Amino acid sequence: MSVSTEPGVRAPSGVDPRGPQFAAAVTAVVLAVALLVPPAAATLILGVQAVLFAVGALGGVQRTPHAWVFRRVVRPRLSPPSELEDPRPPQFAQGVGLAFTAVAFVGFLLGATVVGQIAAGLALVAALLNAVFRFCLGCELYLVLRRLAPATRTAG
Repeated sequence: MSVSTEPGVRAPSGVDPRGPQFAAAVTAVVLAVALLVPPAAATLILGVQAVLFAVGALGGVQRTPHAWVFRRVVRPRLSPPSELEDPRPPQFAQGVGLAFTAVAFVGFLLGATVVGQIAAGLALVAALLNAVFRFCLGCELYLVLRRLAPATRTAG
């Protein structure tokens, strides 16, 4: 998806779409580890991952530690991107990831291990889809909600 604007709406500056894909790959590894370790360690890992998602959801994907590593280490070794991406869908996706990891964290914290594993597993599937296929479920949900928003505003 390229940076575009709706009539009268100024889009924020774009991000290299390979950055969120890199972050998804790192996140997938973190979530896989969380599913393989004992519950106490999983709780800690998921708490840290939830904080990272919160940074992306509240501050923007450009402000995450993953983005810093991508900008400083990975991107200089790549050719320039063919297009830039609107950062709003990936930022929304970070919020979706936050919701799932928060449920997983609370599940593990309260001893509802199966709930935690299911929520972490769903977040892992979403991260893998982005990392491997560059298909961002949270981004797609953002776009669907944006398309539905004008219909709900005029329906009242």
